[in-house]
Amino acid sequence: MARITTLFLLAFFAFIAPFTHAIKFALPAARLPIPKCIWNAAHTHALVIVTANVGPGAHQRVDIEILDSTPHRNVYLSKRDIKGETRLAVTAHGEGEVGVCFKNYLSPDIKLDMARNMSRTVDLDIDIGADAVDYNAIANQESLSGLETEMRKLEGVVKEIVDELEYLKKREERFADTNLVTNRRVQNFAWFTILALAGLGVWQILHLRSFFKRKYLID
Repeated sequence: MARITTLFLLAFFAFIAPFTHAIKFALPAARLPIPKCIWNAAHTHALVIVTANVGPGAHQRVDIEILDSTPHRNVYLSKRDIKGETRLAVTAHGEGEVGVCFKNYLSPDIKLDMARNMSRTVDLDIDIGADAVDYNAIANQESLSGLETEMRKLEGVVKEIVDELEYLKKREERFADTNLVTNRRVQNFAWFTILALAGLGVWQILHLRSFFKRKYLID
């Protein structure tokens, strides 16, 4: 029974484990190129492995930059003129998204009319968290068996799930605090409106009473 339960858990966590984010696209060339950015969610201290395979292209220069979506807009690294396969590794500094941005600069020697159909193909793979860890190297270094390696993978996946739940919990607490503050402000504004209307009503009554007395309409 325990063996069946273990196999069931292995299958379950293997199914819900995050997949590698892979994309292939054409990057057009320009003198002032607009960056092409691919964004993926990442938790604090998550390992991010970026593998970019840039196809050939004459008179073109492809630059890569990795940054995040936090208010500080941390730029983890920037590399110019990447060619062929390039593998980069960064660690996320905060909760949010990590973006991989590409720019394809056109050589000044090329006329703009000739650059309309010029582009370079980019094959991009992004591994985040447990997917970014090279468990084969760990297994060789620590002499782990196949089952021990799989358990190590599951340990990383479970840690990611726990981190995700902790992040959702903190975000829910922030939303709850925001709702409480908003409700308190709405209540204060409502009381202020009621008191202001009551004061205005009393002032109007006194003003009308004084006016009618001046006109000898009332005693």
